[in-house]
Amino acid sequence: MPNIVIRHLLTFSKRKISMINRRHFLKSSLFVGAGTLLGEQTNILNAQTVEVSSVCSEDVPPVRKGKSVMGLCCKPLDVVRIGIIGLRRGGRAVERLSQIEGVEIVAICDLLPERVAASQAVLKKNGRKQAMEYIGEEDWRKICERDDIDLIYNATPWELHVPIALYAMDQGKHAAIEVPAALTVKDCWALVDKSEETQLHCMMLENCCYDFFELATLNMARQGVFGEVIHGEGAYFHELRGEKFLQNYKQWRLNFSIYHTGNPYPTHGLGPIAQILGINQGDRMEYLSSLSTDQYGLHNWAKANLKDDERITASERYKLGDVNTTIIRTVKGKSILIQHDTTSPRPYSRIHMIQGTKGMAVKYPEEKIALEPKPHVFLNETDQKALLDKYAHPLSKYLGEMARKVGGHGGMDYIMDWRLIYCLRNGYPLDQSVYDAAAWSSIVELSERSVVNRSASVSIPDFTRGDWKDTSPWPVIDMKNVLHG
Repeated sequence: MPNIVIRHLLTFSKRKISMINRRHFLKSSLFVGAGTLLGEQTNILNAQTVEVSSVCSEDVPPVRKGKSVMGLCCKPLDVVRIGIIGLRRGGRAVERLSQIEGVEIVAICDLLPERVAASQAVLKKNGRKQAMEYIGEEDWRKICERDDIDLIYNATPWELHVPIALYAMDQGKHAAIEVPAALTVKDCWALVDKSEETQLHCMMLENCCYDFFELATLNMARQGVFGEVIHGEGAYFHELRGEKFLQNYKQWRLNFSIYHTGNPYPTHGLGPIAQILGINQGDRMEYLSSLSTDQYGLHNWAKANLKDDERITASERYKLGDVNTTIIRTVKGKSILIQHDTTSPRPYSRIHMIQGTKGMAVKYPEEKIALEPKPHVFLNETDQKALLDKYAHPLSKYLGEMARKVGGHGGMDYIMDWRLIYCLRNGYPLDQSVYDAAAWSSIVELSERSVVNRSASVSIPDFTRGDWKDTSPWPVIDMKNVLHG
């Protein structure tokens, strides 16, 4: 075994290791053909809000059917052969992945032929061979069944994340899923169980964990710059009123707003904070309380911008509150605040604030850091730049220039994809495990359970089944040593 692999494996040696309403599902929303696979699974987008009486989640996890995938190391792949399903978002992944060494995009799939054609043009532009094309409603199954694919890159709408991922793993494929990975606790457990059963990776594509400031604060936290990190705050503040009323959102974001409350999109703010706090790796989220305002924004926007549209009247009954605030407490006594608002006039923000015993950092609306011995004032521009340069994450240093060139939310998407491919090619554990996908995504349902029960606390399942206790936080990789031996 090469020394580089031995060193990396030694680094990790201390870790254990409602029914579907099809007439509402527009073809422009990418994919609709999950009916037969879903079986008795409820479509949460169209389901009624959870009952108040169901506020308590199960404290006892289901019996493990396979074995733990904590720190899972799979057989290295010389070339990662990928099938991409859903090209509204996945089309941008075609652009990024086709510029990463060791990748072959074997197949692409979407209901709209023009999206398939656009992705083929991208492959040609980047000197890649044309991919096999699939445009049927059930064709995602055919891609999963191919024997020349290693990874299914699932960029479909929310309700298809779980059925496609489960089928992909059943067919022997690793699964990468857009956010959130699942919308119900039941589906979160399904992803965990299937990954453990098949011993295959199932990663949620939480790109915000790979943004430059988030990576820097992760490195700083690992190096003790903030002391003991005791609190974090994250959010998804993104004004999307107009986009929610576009046809291709009608059965995606908008339908969730009609039938549900709580926080439907928690992982952008939560993911980076969870990694810094070592969630599922030495600590875990124990319980939450959640509160939502009433709904104003969508109705006001509909009245002002839509004419002779039935959705104006319907918007009076939307359940999703404009602002949701969820407070989480961890087993080790840390706290996390997560907020969601996509219907108010406000600038974009994910907050990303971390508080430690020696200082703090916050990203929005401006990157600021305050540390002992002068914690009452932020560092001046010169000192802060020097600190961020010193603690820039190795991934940022190594990939920063290329990431900014290729793009994808400022480069973080490229870093995420590159790192995923790098780990698969070398047989390393992934930065985000299926336990992270489940725990972070479970906030969707659990926050709603709390909101409808007057903010009562709700237990958060231990998707690791106790393995978090003996798992250390993933280390910050020294790219120079890893890449060059």
